[in-house]
Amino acid sequence: MTTTVVRPEHTDFYALLDLLGQQDRELLERVREFMTTEVAPIINSMWTREQFPHHLIPRIGELGIGGLAYSGYGCPGRGYLVEGAVMMEMASTDSSIATFHGVHSGLAMGSIYACGSEDQKQRWLPAMARYEQIGAFALTEPEVGSGAARGLTTTARRDGDGWVLNGEKKWIGNATFADLTVVWAVDEADRQVKGFVVEGGTPGFEAVKISDKIALRVVQNAHITLADCRVPETNRLQEANSFADTAEVLRRTRLGVAWEAVGCAKGAYDIALAYAKEREQFGRPIGGFQLVQDMLVRMLGHITASQCMVFRLGMLADAGVLTEEQASLAKAYTTVAMRESVGLARELMGGNGILLDHNVGRFVADAEAIYSYEGTREINTLVVGRAITGLSAFV
Repeated sequence: MTTTVVRPEHTDFYALLDLLGQQDRELLERVREFMTTEVAPIINSMWTREQFPHHLIPRIGELGIGGLAYSGYGCPGRGYLVEGAVMMEMASTDSSIATFHGVHSGLAMGSIYACGSEDQKQRWLPAMARYEQIGAFALTEPEVGSGAARGLTTTARRDGDGWVLNGEKKWIGNATFADLTVVWAVDEADRQVKGFVVEGGTPGFEAVKISDKIALRVVQNAHITLADCRVPETNRLQEANSFADTAEVLRRTRLGVAWEAVGCAKGAYDIALAYAKEREQFGRPIGGFQLVQDMLVRMLGHITASQCMVFRLGMLADAGVLTEEQASLAKAYTTVAMRESVGLARELMGGNGILLDHNVGRFVADAEAIYSYEGTREINTLVVGRAITGLSAFV
């Protein structure tokens, strides 16, 4: 069955892309073209085999989206609104490639940009912006997910002119092939969380691929073991002195995941809409039936409301006034809306919705990971709840 190409105006119902300048819209067109022509034809095969298309990394670098929001150090300096729109565009074709980009550009580069010294930024960011060096971000641990703010068990001990890291990390995207992994660990001396850049091939650092996932199967997540892993003082992020500095990175990347959730919902909707126009039952396209139109409108409503939220927060981020609570509300809301939207898309397509070659099943599966990472819905609601009541409901 040939799928009709759905133009972006179908899922930009309130013309929010008009808020972007011409140069930024042209960038989105280039990203859309890349995702459509180079990612879409191969992604289902990669997803099935849990493989990553490494050959596309140089092409992603050519798009000029590495460190898109950052200024200087070889980064484009285009701002967080455009960066979010790019994330949405990528996820509307495939969430795994969007996640790869978000981990590298948002989490890894973002950690160095926010917490690195001037020398460290000059040392690492230009090559990362060109995608010549790939980054990973290691915070979550096998027994520590939502409790990372107070419960990290990975330790760092000062030893002469370096540091010795010990512990484990889990679910670390890109880590099986990353050139640089930002590892967050508790300093044994002052019990504060600090960041360290562990370069590929460092003795005592082992990253083992996590297999048999039901979501984001193209993303190469790793279980990391740090066994007396020694890194020099020059690789300690000089401006990362507590978990508050880690949280500063997460605040913006949490908004990026909200953008990704919108893209995932948008991609599923695009496919469902095209299917509804072409699939015939009882002698007519199913898109002409009331119940099908109701499902399409519910999806479009979720997407449009979520787009309004993330576009506004992108503006606040560019103005430097985005708060943790605002990012948390966006992540909580958009992922719930995404989950219902992809479910409606699968429902609309009936049995065909579970076939990988119809694509929607991949969006349904991948949505489960987006729903959980960068703070679960429950944790994000507690962040927002604390802000609106003045009372903390955390343990």
